[in-house]
Amino acid sequence: MTRTISRVMILCAVVWPCCALTARATRTAAQTSAKRAITFDDLIKIHRVSEPVISPDGQWIAYALSTPDMDANRNVTNIWAVRTSGGDALQLTSGGHDSSPAWSPDGKTLAFLSSRDGNSQVYLLPMDGGEARELTHLSGGADVVKFSPDGKTIAFTSAVYPDCKDDACNSARDADKEKSKVKARSYEQLLYRHWTHWWDGKRAHLFVVPVDGSAAPRDLIPGADYNTPPDERGGPEDINFSPDSAELCFTAVTDKMEATSTNGDLFLVPVAGGEAKKITSNPGFDGNPVYSPDGKYIAYHAQITPGYESDRWRVMRYERQSGKVQSLTDNFDRSAANLVWSADSKSIYFTAEDETLQPVYVMSATPGAEPRKLVAGTFNASISLSADGKTLAFERTNLTMPAEVFAANADGTNVRQLSHHNDAALAQLDLSATETFSFTAADGVKIGAMLVRPPAFDPTKKYPLLVVLHGGPETMWSNAWGYRWNPEVFAGAGYVCLMINRRGSTGYGQKFTDEIAGDWGGKAYNDVMTGVDYTLKKYPFTDGARMAAAGGSYGGYMADWIDTHTGRFKAIISHAGVYDLTSMYATEELWFNEHDTPGTPWGNPEEYKKWSPVTYAGELGKFKTPTLVITGENDFRVPYTQSLEFFSALQRQGVPSKLVVFPDEGHWILKPQNAQFWYKTFLHWLATYLK
Repeated sequence: MTRTISRVMILCAVVWPCCALTARATRTAAQTSAKRAITFDDLIKIHRVSEPVISPDGQWIAYALSTPDMDANRNVTNIWAVRTSGGDALQLTSGGHDSSPAWSPDGKTLAFLSSRDGNSQVYLLPMDGGEARELTHLSGGADVVKFSPDGKTIAFTSAVYPDCKDDACNSARDADKEKSKVKARSYEQLLYRHWTHWWDGKRAHLFVVPVDGSAAPRDLIPGADYNTPPDERGGPEDINFSPDSAELCFTAVTDKMEATSTNGDLFLVPVAGGEAKKITSNPGFDGNPVYSPDGKYIAYHAQITPGYESDRWRVMRYERQSGKVQSLTDNFDRSAANLVWSADSKSIYFTAEDETLQPVYVMSATPGAEPRKLVAGTFNASISLSADGKTLAFERTNLTMPAEVFAANADGTNVRQLSHHNDAALAQLDLSATETFSFTAADGVKIGAMLVRPPAFDPTKKYPLLVVLHGGPETMWSNAWGYRWNPEVFAGAGYVCLMINRRGSTGYGQKFTDEIAGDWGGKAYNDVMTGVDYTLKKYPFTDGARMAAAGGSYGGYMADWIDTHTGRFKAIISHAGVYDLTSMYATEELWFNEHDTPGTPWGNPEEYKKWSPVTYAGELGKFKTPTLVITGENDFRVPYTQSLEFFSALQRQGVPSKLVVFPDEGHWILKPQNAQFWYKTFLHWLATYLK
């Protein structure tokens, strides 16, 4: 059942808080006892805010709120709302599986996705009272819900067999598969699996359905042998309506060799039905199409370099009448995302990573315009703008604050926090402020880093140093709260936590990012080692005799590389680490290997060998550092056999080592009970060798 809050009840809650369920319970006075260090038990109780979207009138922000349920071993997610003027947040649904809120243009209805009945479908919640009703009932479920500007139509995606002409066909084929005793998978093309799922022959198609339910959903791209949004790199931002509600623009990958292509193009399709028309031909990825309110343009972001998933996102402008395409940010050396038009169609808002932070930018929607930071000095995401163009909504976070809902005036003034779901929990915790610093690499390049000290810090003491290595490799350590590798939890256990944005990191310019390609264990490794030396010298409370290195994905690769290139660390933790680049070719997104190594294992075998930790496993006499190896059996990005190979080598050389395999996890450890075991094992390994 869904607990709805009518507009009358919302007003009532502002005046008489007792008459509606509010977030006041999460903001009770902090206990008078002294603050304490954060533990996993605290971390797993933190409420997780996401997907904020402002109402058309700018008065409310709806968002999803997830809370881990240890007993159920999953996150419980519901839709909440908060006034942009402030006040208590209100819970709108209680299905426990609800997400992706979308306002109707008149603000009277909230669409959302829910899998409360086992299969994700579109629901509509009337804001003047009443229960949510299920709008879609497709066997392939529903995803990516969008309201048309005229409020008459809902667009969504659903998984279908391309050759099926109706849902009865899709349902019957699923039933036949379920009944069959043969569970073999058969493929004749690549990208047959992705992240944690095997391709089942279905494609995500774009559908529309009348809001009043007067007609069945219609597939707008029947027979299409592609996904929208793309399974590889897409999201809800890759589908949007035109202002007149007559057309949809979407992103799709139509290259047959999907596993090696980073190409993605924009398509237009009439809502009334008709052939989808491709409007871009850039060999890189085009996504996030958004129509200007006046209907003249489509802004989108584009990567120009084919085969490279970490080329910077440029803001592009497509003129609908002429088909002319222009780049607006050729001189802006950051990646623009989350594009939003101003109400007068003259400006574009966006976010972009910038040296551990993610400001909100604004720029004139003309070529050569200079973007300027509108909301700076913080990490912000998921921006949306009210229909009158006066109020921005977004989420904000940092390493001591989980994401919460914020709002600001469209000119960047009057920034204010609106949700306070974690105030009471945080008030009990001694969280250390992040210190950002930089050092100079061996070749003179400036490298950024962050450091978190243990709680109740004593500068006269010596603390063990934990060097945490980020993955990607083309990502960055952000001054943002996280759940899988939380530096505050590591610091809370008594370690100084060091995070280095070595070569290859994003947010420091494209050249800096590009320098990881063809050099995985080169400059990036030297940056880490130089950063460790600099930290030990700059911060005398760090103990160079008690150091550990830990990382996941490429960070796991760097942990493996460190294990084969130096014995200066007392412990190493490798999560989903790349150990042998040749056998790593069993990954799904082959463009990643072929760009960063570069080439194929048979076409460039020496490079694959040169940058594989396995090549150096016999050097230094043998492995020396006690190593914890962690992996998930459903990890298709870095196949778990990489970790098995590494562990076998450690064991055969007599190195103290431990292997942890999660049979029900992929690249990330997501289930609450598994996460609890991960943190417990991680911290126990550090304590064994560093304390």
